[in-house]
Amino acid sequence: MRACKRILVTGGAGFIGSAFIRYAISFADKIVNLDLLTYAANLDSLKSVENDPRYLFVQGNISDAPLVDALCKKHQIDTIVHFAAESHVDNSILGPKAFLETNVFGTFQLLEVVRNNPHLHFHHVSTDEVYGSIEKGSFNEDSCLKPNSPYSASKAASDCFVRAYTHTYNLSTTISHCSNNYGPWQHSEKFIPHMIKCCLENKPLPVYGKGLNVRDWLYVDDHAEALFLIIQKGKKGETYDIGGECEMQNITLLYSLIELLGADPSLITFVNDRPGHDFRYAIDCTKIKTTLGWSPRHSLEEGLRKTVAWHESYLSIPK
Repeated sequence: MRACKRILVTGGAGFIGSAFIRYAISFADKIVNLDLLTYAANLDSLKSVENDPRYLFVQGNISDAPLVDALCKKHQIDTIVHFAAESHVDNSILGPKAFLETNVFGTFQLLEVVRNNPHLHFHHVSTDEVYGSIEKGSFNEDSCLKPNSPYSASKAASDCFVRAYTHTYNLSTTISHCSNNYGPWQHSEKFIPHMIKCCLENKPLPVYGKGLNVRDWLYVDDHAEALFLIIQKGKKGETYDIGGECEMQNITLLYSLIELLGADPSLITFVNDRPGHDFRYAIDCTKIKTTLGWSPRHSLEEGLRKTVAWHESYLSIPK
């Protein structure tokens, strides 16, 4: 088991990164959060830890290898958990270059730091979208990478760089692929928070195509717990797929949100489908369940109730 006591988190002001920090701070001696603070970052999500002496925020770019190297040395980092990424598929279709620069080159720069500091363990947080779409069955760690958007292509490329550096330079790394996350503090560009916000504001609810696309939904706190188990106990060079075991069509999920919020179903508006829209994702998380003892704690119903309650509370606070 790795100590994982002094952790550098990249993109820790983002949705999943901040959830990981809030969870991991109880087990760590030091967590350094390196974040560029792009549009999707929100330091409010870390108010609960900002005054903790074990926590330090540093604004900076993951592509600044000298900065990353200096932080690792100064704070005696033993583990890097890499969340920082451009992650919105629509944005990748409109402007793919940023995804190449951040997700591929940024990961490469971090791997160079690890190559020069081989005592570090590097965990790369990736996505099930690298596998493409599947009609039947589920993806697992042995599935082929078949990305269908610039976003998923950039994440697949970064996965391959991690794998190659592990093999070529004998680095200590792990990779995880997660299904669709949801929960408190998620940026409103994503499906669930966007729909909740529109319901609360009585605005149209835009749904791609006929809303029949299927996603597996993972509550973000369950994901954070899985990630900490992987960095502690995951086998060097291995990949772990993390799913919520909550598959649902988008339109069915939206009706659940409408019911929870008491919104008007007539607000649903079907819009032109996204180019290259993957129809179904499904994750088989048998490996992490059997080897590391993890399983999701939240049902979709429980997770949605918590998420809706958080949005109702947060959006009512004067800004």
